[in-house]
Amino acid sequence: MYLRRIVVVVLLSHCVWQLLSVSIVSGNAVFRVQHKFRGREKPLSLSELKAHDDRRHGRMLSAIDLPLGGDSNPGDTGLYFTKIRIGIPSKDHHVQVDTGSDILWVSCAGCDKCPTKSDLGIELTLYDPKGSSSAKMVGCGASECSMIHSSTISGCKPDMPCNYQVTYGDGSSSAGYIVQDYVHYDRVSENFQTTMVNGSVVFGCGAKLDGQLSSSSNALDGIMGFGQKNSSMLSQLAAAGKVKKAFSHCLDGEKGGGIFAIGEVVQPKLNTTPLIAEMNHYNVVMKSIEVAGNVIKSFGYFSSHKAAIIDSGTTLAYLPGAIYEQVMLAILSKQPGLQLETVKEQFRCFQYNKNVDDGFPTVKFHFENSLTLTVYPHEYLFEIHDEMWCVGWQNSALQSKGGNEVTLLGDMVLSNKLVFYDLVNQGIGWTEYNCSSSIKVKDNGSGAEYTVGAKDISSAGSLILAISSTFSLGLFATLFIILHWI
Repeated sequence: MYLRRIVVVVLLSHCVWQLLSVSIVSGNAVFRVQHKFRGREKPLSLSELKAHDDRRHGRMLSAIDLPLGGDSNPGDTGLYFTKIRIGIPSKDHHVQVDTGSDILWVSCAGCDKCPTKSDLGIELTLYDPKGSSSAKMVGCGASECSMIHSSTISGCKPDMPCNYQVTYGDGSSSAGYIVQDYVHYDRVSENFQTTMVNGSVVFGCGAKLDGQLSSSSNALDGIMGFGQKNSSMLSQLAAAGKVKKAFSHCLDGEKGGGIFAIGEVVQPKLNTTPLIAEMNHYNVVMKSIEVAGNVIKSFGYFSSHKAAIIDSGTTLAYLPGAIYEQVMLAILSKQPGLQLETVKEQFRCFQYNKNVDDGFPTVKFHFENSLTLTVYPHEYLFEIHDEMWCVGWQNSALQSKGGNEVTLLGDMVLSNKLVFYDLVNQGIGWTEYNCSSSIKVKDNGSGAEYTVGAKDISSAGSLILAISSTFSLGLFATLFIILHWI
């Protein structure tokens, strides 16, 4: 897969309270999200692909049935990061966008072991509450502290700060205290016209980092979680009546453009399948898989209502061992003369000099409520060098210490589809879509609808131009929209 993307974000809100950042578009605010693996002339090396997913799944695949706490592996977990602006006067901070974790935190002044440079080619900035006239400390007895911790704090005394600590699957951690400050964003008043406003957000001020988080490799200023807990930015905004608790993404696997929207998308229409309750990840029930129109033998796996995890932060796609073998056999049987070789101990690769969409079959996943996810050959096959192709499907039993059987569908199969997470009605849906085109979004406060196109973002404002200057390697505009909701 050509994993180069930038995402821009849009918000819709009438009041000042809490939110993320920057730029311009429809609805009411925008910030730009950059793909970590942007600007590559060739697809990622197999080592990079595998290393990314290994770090992300350090605990996900080995303890899939255990409570995960909503925290994902930060070392290389998310594929996307964005620049947000915090405080008065505002300063820029680069944070990872992650659907596998919940709270927003940034490294703070005086931080122990916080990296001072990043291999991503960005300038890191420590947040200093003392340097912002709008910053407020959150005490341990405050309701905001209880919201972050999902409970009251035992042993709390007057004037004690609200502390936090997030420990991730690889042993990395961020610890510090909770603050509240303004985040600045553009409010959309008409189609593609915005006004700068700000909102107050509760987030973590990182005083100490350990493990991979302290390394300059892929270092960022923090992590912004898009999980389902009350502490996430999305949940905070929804609780304040600023947005509907829903978001969508549409990532163009060919051109790198796309859309990432928070709130209600009214066009195109999408059907949904239920999210499995009481899960920390976005899990759904998969009914069957078919290759070239033939249903794959499931060995009873689907009849037991096993969950499939939808995770755009994973690069590839992982299937239970027996099903993986059936899928691979069905795909490769269409080209019996291929000479297969194993690369990096697990990727099945081959030479092929024709159009892969003509020579290989589509793969379809069927879910509850008759929802289907179709994956085309050019999406599950990737070229590592001239005419050498590798298969993106992976055996999940080989990825975990205990050989757990899990289905995890990542960026490879989600590209070129608009994926909608409806957390109000606990459903997730998708449809095939041209992610470089436009969508129609609704301002639920006024009822107005706006058409927003990813192509309209790249020259939309000074912030975007500044970001394009910072990230000079092959940037593609994508749109992240947050819609007002009452």
